[in-house]
Amino acid sequence: MEGTHYFSQNTSGAQHQQERMMYDLTQFILFKTATLCCECGIQIQQNPTNMCVNCLRSRVDITEGISKSVVIFHCRGCGRYSNPPKGWVIAELESRELLTLCLKRLNGLNKVRLVDAAFIWTEPHSKRIKVKVVIQKEVLSGAILQQEFVVEYVVRNEFCSDCHRIEAKDTWNAVVQVRQKVRHKKTFYHLEQLIIKHRAHNKTSRIASVSDGVDFYFMSSHDARRFVNFLEAVVPVRVKVSQRLISQDLSSNVYNFKYTYSAEIIPICRNDIVCLSPTISRKEGNISPLCVCLHVGTTLQLIDPFTLQTAWVGTTLFWQHPFNAIVSHGALVEFIVMDIEPVNDDYGNAVVNGKYQLVDVTVVRSSDLEHGGQEFITRTHLGRILNYGDTVMGFDFTTSNINDEYFNKLDTSNLPDVLLIRKSHSERRKRRRGRNFKLRFLPKEEGLLRKDEVDKEALDLESYLNDMEEDPELRMGINIYPNPDYHPETASELGEGEEPLDIPLDEMIQEMDGMDVSADSKLSGTVIAEDDTA
Repeated sequence: MEGTHYFSQNTSGAQHQQERMMYDLTQFILFKTATLCCECGIQIQQNPTNMCVNCLRSRVDITEGISKSVVIFHCRGCGRYSNPPKGWVIAELESRELLTLCLKRLNGLNKVRLVDAAFIWTEPHSKRIKVKVVIQKEVLSGAILQQEFVVEYVVRNEFCSDCHRIEAKDTWNAVVQVRQKVRHKKTFYHLEQLIIKHRAHNKTSRIASVSDGVDFYFMSSHDARRFVNFLEAVVPVRVKVSQRLISQDLSSNVYNFKYTYSAEIIPICRNDIVCLSPTISRKEGNISPLCVCLHVGTTLQLIDPFTLQTAWVGTTLFWQHPFNAIVSHGALVEFIVMDIEPVNDDYGNAVVNGKYQLVDVTVVRSSDLEHGGQEFITRTHLGRILNYGDTVMGFDFTTSNINDEYFNKLDTSNLPDVLLIRKSHSERRKRRRGRNFKLRFLPKEEGLLRKDEVDKEALDLESYLNDMEEDPELRMGINIYPNPDYHPETASELGEGEEPLDIPLDEMIQEMDGMDVSADSKLSGTVIAEDDTA
């Protein structure tokens, strides 16, 4: 034990001796490298200037040329800060965005190296912002000097250009007037859903509903042009641009204009019966002039219901040779299917084109069914969805008077008495208790409407919602939300072979926080108000 203890004592003594030697060596090196300051004479480590830090700072100020007091402008209307030349930016007090803005406004900072910057707390109402800045710069003989200083920013109030327009009641610089010369607003309801889906209305300052369309107001003509480009990508439109001079400054050659973009949508809607001009009929493979519109996108998709021949008419071709819809959804009559017979080709095969099949159908008007009304035999493209006893909407040529330039030139001796357009579920909808989905709509300024106009808009919206339930392609590009207050139909309420009309839940998205469900909407449980901040 004594030997072991003696060994440990020797080991501790050796470590202490080694530490003592290292300390003496360090002091020797410091003594050899130490020098006296050439200004005050105190002992310092050798450096290229041979001066201590205090003397060096007294002779060299690396903050020279950097502003110590800067004025920044704040808009009381919208809470933004001026950031020339980019405009105005949103920044909270002591935020990273505000610190970046303050450092950008500091002149001379590009000549030094920025090490650190931080806010110094001030009273929020003092209109003063203080920032502590730490910088480095190479000074005499390659020495690097680090120094910190405080910059005071004086906040002054100034209205931005947008708030100036609002205060002056001049809240727009460009307006996009969307119009369609038809008797209903189903196209605008669908366009509204596409706008909400792609958030194309974010830059609008105001949206106003008029009798034959919608007006979108913008603060900038660039935003209006971007919105017009969106319209051209989703609907067939032609656009005309006009401008009006508001003010001018001849000395600086500055002019202030207000721009108006007139966007006219093709006056053809889904399920309309059209009569093509001879030129378009010839260019589209000699298709029959009498067609049904299947889809309205950037082009019109038409089908001949008697041969299943299809055609796609572009916007340019349409405006070169325009035509009108001879029958719209308001003029359709309800029929009951009495008999169906498939149409076969020369090889005995059914005539089909995609989801459409050619059949001969015997129908009778629903209003004349109890009295043994007249039966009509017609050919239709709805063979895959029609069954005996179904209700179908069609147009009765025997009781109509059509005034159309191209239709009056047709040989009507070969036309059938009835042209069927789409299958109807009117009887089933009477038994339903609401819908299982909701939609969001834009916050529009509605003008003064008569009671008949309000009722007509409600009917148009009801018809559009019915089309959404029946056509999956129509609801593919829009946002649909589930309705928690909906009670689905029971098995006893469904007829034999009937399937629910409900939209599948996998096609819907959940409601977001802050979405306000309108309690007194046009259709209860269907309309959700669109919030600008969503």
